[in-house]
Amino acid sequence: MSYDTELEYDKTEKMDSKLWKRLFRYAVRKPGLFWKVVIFMLITSLIDVIYPVLTGNAITNFVRPDGTPTTDGIWLFFGVYAALVLLQGFCTFRFISRTGRLETFISYTIRQEAYLKLQTLSFSFYDKTSVGYLMARMVSDVSRLSEMIAWSITDFLWAFFYIFASTVTMLYFNWKLTLIVLAVIPPLAIVSLYLQRKILRYQRVSRKHNSRITSAFNEGIMGAMTTKTLVREEENAKEFETITTDMRKASVKASVLSASFFPLVVSLGAVGTTMALIFGGAGVGANLVHKSTFLGEIDAGKLVMFITYAASLFDPIQQLAGIFADMQSAQASAERVLGLLDTESEVRDTPEAEEKYGTSMDPKRENWEPINGDIVFDHVDFCYKESEPLLRDFNLHIHAGETVALVGETGAGKSTIVNLLCRFYEPKNGRILVDGKDYRERSQLWLQSSLGYVLQSPHLFSGTIRDNIRFGRPDADEESVKRAAALVHADEFIERQPKGYDTEVGEGGVRLSTGQKQLISFARVILADPQIFVLDEATSSIDTETEQLIQNAITEVLRHRTSVVVAHRLSTIRNADRILVIRDGAIVEEGNHETLLEKGGYYHDLYMHQYQEDAMQEVLK
Repeated sequence: MSYDTELEYDKTEKMDSKLWKRLFRYAVRKPGLFWKVVIFMLITSLIDVIYPVLTGNAITNFVRPDGTPTTDGIWLFFGVYAALVLLQGFCTFRFISRTGRLETFISYTIRQEAYLKLQTLSFSFYDKTSVGYLMARMVSDVSRLSEMIAWSITDFLWAFFYIFASTVTMLYFNWKLTLIVLAVIPPLAIVSLYLQRKILRYQRVSRKHNSRITSAFNEGIMGAMTTKTLVREEENAKEFETITTDMRKASVKASVLSASFFPLVVSLGAVGTTMALIFGGAGVGANLVHKSTFLGEIDAGKLVMFITYAASLFDPIQQLAGIFADMQSAQASAERVLGLLDTESEVRDTPEAEEKYGTSMDPKRENWEPINGDIVFDHVDFCYKESEPLLRDFNLHIHAGETVALVGETGAGKSTIVNLLCRFYEPKNGRILVDGKDYRERSQLWLQSSLGYVLQSPHLFSGTIRDNIRFGRPDADEESVKRAAALVHADEFIERQPKGYDTEVGEGGVRLSTGQKQLISFARVILADPQIFVLDEATSSIDTETEQLIQNAITEVLRHRTSVVVAHRLSTIRNADRILVIRDGAIVEEGNHETLLEKGGYYHDLYMHQYQEDAMQEVLK
């Protein structure tokens, strides 16, 4: 099994500033909340800067030069200090609560945009992209980024402002000693730049493997029955172990490199504090004996203040290093989330069509022409891969109200014709006309809103049976829902359910049999009342007796409507107006059931072979 995806992005190993600017814009989409976070954060940071100044002044003012203490003004000092503590506590509470809200808002906004993007992408995107990949992007990556964006803003503001304000304060009191303390910063910057590329490289590899793991889980769950029947448990476990081992190796390397930031910052911080003690202590000693020093005038209070700044200054630097490391780690996730948001649909409406007919999210239904269902394939060429053409100069005219059946071996091109008709894909060359107009001149929604598509493997959505039947017409009344169900004989099993039409079907309809799901999907399409029907092996999951009942119902429903039927059971298409035999992307036989049997060609041989098989099964029953 392969868990690769087409959507893997190979970026440079440098930090992408444009990418992060774009992500951080999500935070300012709610300006009131964002600026509250900023203001409370800046006040908290400013108070942190004031504390060492107060401590230094306390030593200078409350300890006489001879070492004896004094309490003059101590209550004012206590009052100011207590007020700052209370104010900082209040601001800390406010910025933490507001940042949590900001994180939730960012996560909500990105997921909304991503879900909207998934709704508007063409079918070809889902053909190439695994469910596990999309789930990893929508769940783990978005959660990680929203947390990263919200909290890194507050951490960055606190760290940056604290470093800036502390540096300005130290320069004000003694610029020479400040330069000595800050001398360790350039080495820190050089080493950080060196580690930058390596961290990003391993994090990107780790996220790729994470997507594959999610895909493996998804395929393992969805294919559990196949795994059991083919006794593939051991092989699947080995393949999964290979993927997880690759992720573990990449994650460990990335973690080791990220962790190297912190001991580096702590060590350099200790060097800075030591330098402040050595040079500052020497300056205080010289001033006590009235000797001049290159640091100028410095007393014990200022020395304590500088030592406090030197020890605490590297905490925000460590914070910035952590933010930087996290951004390196999260950039791979950011690339994938924004890559999803930036994915262009292969099938797009023209600007002129959108202006007149609207978009899928903002349709202008008042401008939609009614569809009669006359369909023409005009010299159509198509391929999924350039090296493997499927249709070459394909021509077909389906008259309005006509039922056309497509038969042929697997891979002949039947599903491709249907996909092009539904505009899930578009021709590489040639045109497809609907009621005489190239369907690319109109919107996708204009065509697809008049399509009724019943698949071989029906899909139901979580909710009740009633919800699923009126999925295409949410405003349908109860009588219409029951009429559609009765028309395909789904009402019989629905009324036997414990809650009737209010019975929950479960995720994907897991609480119903495949045949029951198919009946509901038939009722859903009939209720939507489309002008064009597409039935893709639609009765293959239903027993013979029910199939005959549905065939009778379909014959009535399809009257005066255009329908295209892809069929494997030839007995289900005997009443079709035309039957097309497709081989290698071309029509090799054409006619109604009786005409094709009389020709004695491929259709005749295929029909007789199935007839004999069905007869044999009847004998064996």
